[in-house]
Amino acid sequence: MASSPSFSGLRAILIVTLVLAGAIVLLLMYYTPLLSAICRPPLVNSRWQLKQPNSSAVTDKPVVLLWFWPEKKSFDLQDCKKLFNIDSCHLTDDRSMYSRAEAVLIFHRAISDDLSNLPTSPRPRFQRWIWFNMDPPTNTRKIEGIQGLFNLTLSYRKDADIHIRWKLTAKKKPAEDFVLPKKERLLCWIVDNNDVNTTAVGKYSYYKELIKYIKVDVLYNSSAESFKGEDYFQMISSCKFFLSFENSIHKDYITETFSGPLAVGTVPIVLGPPRHNYEDFVPGTSFIHVNDFPDAMKLADLIIRLDEDNEAYMQYFNWRRFYTVRRHLTENYEFALPICQACHYVHMNKEYRAVPDLYKWFL
Repeated sequence: MASSPSFSGLRAILIVTLVLAGAIVLLLMYYTPLLSAICRPPLVNSRWQLKQPNSSAVTDKPVVLLWFWPEKKSFDLQDCKKLFNIDSCHLTDDRSMYSRAEAVLIFHRAISDDLSNLPTSPRPRFQRWIWFNMDPPTNTRKIEGIQGLFNLTLSYRKDADIHIRWKLTAKKKPAEDFVLPKKERLLCWIVDNNDVNTTAVGKYSYYKELIKYIKVDVLYNSSAESFKGEDYFQMISSCKFFLSFENSIHKDYITETFSGPLAVGTVPIVLGPPRHNYEDFVPGTSFIHVNDFPDAMKLADLIIRLDEDNEAYMQYFNWRRFYTVRRHLTENYEFALPICQACHYVHMNKEYRAVPDLYKWFL
């Protein structure tokens, strides 16, 4: 029996509708990716995308700008990784990167009295200035106008934001007894030429009193090529005792004149801050302090006795079973540790702060 006209028409409409729907679906499937590609904003390389104040436009690492080379002693800034395994910032001395630097390291001794050699461009709000000074207060020139310029301090002081010290490292397990280097001299001291003849009080007056009772081999550093690199440490290690006399006596001011002998197997005899301040950093049995004796004669008596009693002398090296100590760097690398440590600090610490009065804290 033939279909009714109304049924045939309905079927035709349904077929047409299905065909059109399929065509529309196919059209959308084909053109949607194309339209998305046209309408989507252009992709931005993630290395360059972050332009917030606390990031660099050239590297994922924070940029630390060394504004002055300390005492014009330069080294390859990439050596921080080789020397200290520090590779956490982009260190540079390129002043054109000032506006992108998260920190600017400024060496105090290089600042002009009129501040004319400091950055003149406006400081970006994310940028921190680091006051870099390894001198004690008596040798620190007071420059008016910098008291409130800095955000961070880098110094030998233990309470500085970035504290610089050649530290002892604890061993995972006790080591064998320390092997003493060959000793050729009893008591040594390194000074500049003619300094021993000065009339100044302090370390020179103590030296003049000490030599009444014991011989001191005085080595003049301004005339000796051997005071460079490995030869410097070999010379110190040849002495049983070394006069580690500081130029100035201030809290925490303990310099390489102490850490050098300590590192190479020589007993430092110290004149500087009180004994307890030394013991903040090293074992009390690793050195002799002049304050432990009523006068230079009693100190000389102890040195002579220890020279004759090797077992008692070796007691000053017992700490080496538990700690290692690294020798400080010399020549152009003299300031490498503080510069590299500043790099590490900036990477690890993002907070922004200000130093209200630099001199009130330091001087």
